[in-house]
Amino acid sequence: MSLTLDEIQNFKGKYPRQIWSLFFSEMWERFCFYGMRGMLTFFIVNVLFENSHLKIAEKNEIANLQYAAIQAFVYAFTFLGGIFADKILGFRKSLFWGGILMIAGSIILSINPHEYFFLGISFTVVGTGFFKPNISTMVGYLYKPNDERRDAGFSLFYAGINLGALIGGYVCITIGKGEMLSNYIPEHLRWNIAFSLAAFVMVISLINFVFTQRRLGTIGLQPGHPMSDNPEAKISKWKEYAVYIGTFALIPIIQIMVHKTEYTDYFMYIIGPLTLVYLFYEMTKVTPSERKKLLAALIFILFSILFWGIYEQSGGSLSIFAANNLNKDLFGLDSNGVNNSGGAFFIIFLAPIFGLLWLWLGKKKIEPNTIIKFGLGFLFLGLGYYVLFATKFFANLQGITSLNIFTIALLVITFGELCLSPIGLSIMTKLSTKNLQGMMMGMWFLASAYGQYVAGQIGAGMAKVKDGSTNYDALVTYTDGYKQLGLYAVIAGVVLILISPYVKKLMQDVK
Repeated sequence: MSLTLDEIQNFKGKYPRQIWSLFFSEMWERFCFYGMRGMLTFFIVNVLFENSHLKIAEKNEIANLQYAAIQAFVYAFTFLGGIFADKILGFRKSLFWGGILMIAGSIILSINPHEYFFLGISFTVVGTGFFKPNISTMVGYLYKPNDERRDAGFSLFYAGINLGALIGGYVCITIGKGEMLSNYIPEHLRWNIAFSLAAFVMVISLINFVFTQRRLGTIGLQPGHPMSDNPEAKISKWKEYAVYIGTFALIPIIQIMVHKTEYTDYFMYIIGPLTLVYLFYEMTKVTPSERKKLLAALIFILFSILFWGIYEQSGGSLSIFAANNLNKDLFGLDSNGVNNSGGAFFIIFLAPIFGLLWLWLGKKKIEPNTIIKFGLGFLFLGLGYYVLFATKFFANLQGITSLNIFTIALLVITFGELCLSPIGLSIMTKLSTKNLQGMMMGMWFLASAYGQYVAGQIGAGMAKVKDGSTNYDALVTYTDGYKQLGLYAVIAGVVLILISPYVKKLMQDVK
């Protein structure tokens, strides 16, 4: 804690040294998250429903809805995690508590994923909510408010964490399916081992963060700590303990709501309006200038719901599509593994290039503003989904199409993600007031929760193929759906570009 905030922020070169340690912790957490994410839909359809009398279309529909519920709650709890970090725990304690819960959930799943699936998942849902928004917020504190290197830093951070997504997204699902290490892992233990990997890497993540804290100065300390930004805000110990106890009280509630997805519907109908009311209440306490910036942030948040609703088919309908309708013409790689990790693979190589591109354009005074970047993100997303639609033209009569063409679609979609997601994290920290940093980052992830929810509803709709339909009929249903999603994305991109002058005025001096 010898470093002051000014010393950290006045770093030389493109990146602060602390960002490397933070993205290393986040990298292993993302291994855990994307490893789980990649397994969910496939595991529900092929393992939990293995002996079910449900028709395949019904299995796929329920799996899409349960996957969406799990992912929606993951991101919804990042909103609560951000508030608790702001008001009670501080970013560091919140992150560590979340990591402990994720380890517990992964261990439960590794013991018996068939019997304890929803219990273990509930632990990881709440744990991710405490972990995820706070490490991103700490990255934001490494930079001064108008530091032009901030976008490049978040892009680098984004590339680093995707290394974990790449490894976890491919390794976990392929071990579970028996496509990797099948000669060494008995068939009845494959899913146990796949889930246990998530616990192992989270232990590494937390150990790394313990050593990282020494170089973070005052960043992330609990309110009321003598060296924190708010030393006068004394937090009673009972409040901190109440957060920990309340966490365990939430576990069975999440377990029920994920298993019975109609309860998730009620939750999503309520939490969004309440969150907006809370935000508008907080906006009454700030200056008019700050209020305009928060309104601009809200516009970004609302459009991001649509973006993630389309983008996040990857864990739901695209997981089923990859399992049933793709071949192995890409170096013999497993199609589900490619679906789960392909985007991360491209991000690792492209994110530093995008970061340097923004720096170069900034020096030339021709860098597009953030709202234009959002619009470009939608346009690339739409183009990527048109490529997914085009996979049907390469299909055989059995409804099997090319993994190569599918991977090209992932590449194009990745261009869109790189225009939006890392810049979105950055813009939330720039437009938020100091005392609302964690909450606004949480709202960004809450928008992702609604995106996940919308994605599940879309995926469930595409899963409703008629009785007696062939695998080719299913392929046509899915690809036609992807064409519609591509059209919606393009329209949203055009709208964002058209309203960019208005949003730029709201952002004022923020670039």
